[in-house]
Amino acid sequence: MPDPEIVLTETADDRLDALINDGLNAFNDAVAGYSDRRPLSVVVRDPVTGEILGGAKGRTSLGLLFVELFWLPEALRGSGLGSRILRMMEEEGRRRGCRSAVLFTISFQAPDFYRRHGWRVFGDIPCDPPGTSRVFMTKDLV
Repeated sequence: MPDPEIVLTETADDRLDALINDGLNAFNDAVAGYSDRRPLSVVVRDPVTGEILGGAKGRTSLGLLFVELFWLPEALRGSGLGSRILRMMEEEGRRRGCRSAVLFTISFQAPDFYRRHGWRVFGDIPCDPPGTSRVFMTKDLV
């Protein structure tokens, strides 16, 4: 058999996403002996129109809560709504049996917000613009 072709691209199609996810999930399930991965979202909606205004999304798997994306429009920040959303994510992670949580933010985004909620930094990697870094954080959920 000839060597496989390798292509660098900026776009991935659904078949590639499914192949990578399914392959990695099958490997993890075989090693762990079980599968418990589940998506998790907290959605903020306009009470009148039902329009989605913001929220948080992530997943739980193998005892970890992953907070992947979290965003609120400026008008909703500072009201305690973000704290409620984060608590809901953490509480659901606990309910699902997660012992720890992990996320990353950017130094100009929300590391102080997460620190105020008991999260701690476990890694920091410089990125652009100069003086900025990706901040990796964790929280014990037990």
